Amino acid sequence: MRIINFYILKSFLVTFGMAIGLLTFFMMGANVAKDLNKFVTQGLPLSSVFEFAICLIPIALTFTIPWAVLVAIMLIFGRLSADSEITAMRACGISVLQIVSPIMIVSFLMMILCLYLQVQVGPPLLGTARQVAAKTAIDHPSAMFEPGVRIRYKDSIIYIDDKEGENVIKDIQIFTVGEHKGEKDKVIRDITASHGKLLVDKNLKTLTIALFDCNIVDKKSNPPVRAFNKKIEFIIDYGTEMNSLEIGKRDKYMTLKELLGYIKIEKKFKRETCDLEVELNQRIAFALAPIAFMLLGLPLAIRTSRRETSVGLFLSVVLAGIFFLSIILCESLTSFPKLYPQYLLWIPNLFYQLGGAYMIYKIAKH
Repeated sequence: MRIINFYILKSFLVTFGMAIGLLTFFMMGANVAKDLNKFVTQGLPLSSVFEFAICLIPIALTFTIPWAVLVAIMLIFGRLSADSEITAMRACGISVLQIVSPIMIVSFLMMILCLYLQVQVGPPLLGTARQVAAKTAIDHPSAMFEPGVRIRYKDSIIYIDDKEGENVIKDIQIFTVGEHKGEKDKVIRDITASHGKLLVDKNLKTLTIALFDCNIVDKKSNPPVRAFNKKIEFIIDYGTEMNSLEIGKRDKYMTLKELLGYIKIEKKFKRETCDLEVELNQRIAFALAPIAFMLLGLPLAIRTSRRETSVGLFLSVVLAGIFFLSIILCESLTSFPKLYPQYLLWIPNLFYQLGGAYMIYKIAKH
């Protein structure tokens, strides 16, 4: 029995290691490649993008670890079932629970690791990643201006079509938004310019946008008044803006102890805690994913009896996608506390675990 358990465990761990490496690489790789291209073209330090990526790895692992467990189970037990090895083991008097016991232990350990990453390590590092991004914006404020990306500053929306180097921008359009005829968020002024320059004063932490050959349309007048100006300057005090950000820590950056303490304080003052409870329950629900995927994946892999790798991979993608999307969908109901989204989050876990346990029980009886 020990030899069989070692054989199954070894096969599982090898496949699991490869799966978690590939899944984490692909999940992180696209974002890192995009940021690398952006940082290189804008002359920003590569150390910032790597620091940002490292801070996101623990949260990424809470998704890829359970997914890798499911992939390894579907591939290994699908092959064992297709080769009739499970049938041969059971013919020798070995029960299904004895066959899958090593995988259950590993899945339980992975659940503990995911729980630790979700409640203790990942959230603070997520906050650190935000600080890295903010620090990069302070050190290189002109990097905020990307072609095709709208920037909101106070009552203005800034849009550029092209950029040369770090300081020269082209085809700029600035909308000033305000109240007009009793309606809020209406465009009251439209400025277009052929080109401009970004001038940074790092001592004063100000960014001056100098626009040239400007066409101005004042839409508050009826009919709109048009004007032309050779040069217009806007000053963005980005230092003041960064310092005015909310000092309080957001719930998704809190550790478990901080989150529980915050919930206790809010309840003491009889304030709504639905969003905090959703955050807490979501983390635990995600952390239990390895157990849910293991319980559902094992009977499905044994029953499908397919050797083809593509079938196992397809099933793992579908099952993982349904699970994660269901929890995210329940999380989106935070603004509807009467629906109790903090408890709805547990439906995918209950369905996967109870359904999987029932199927394993049915297989063990036959």
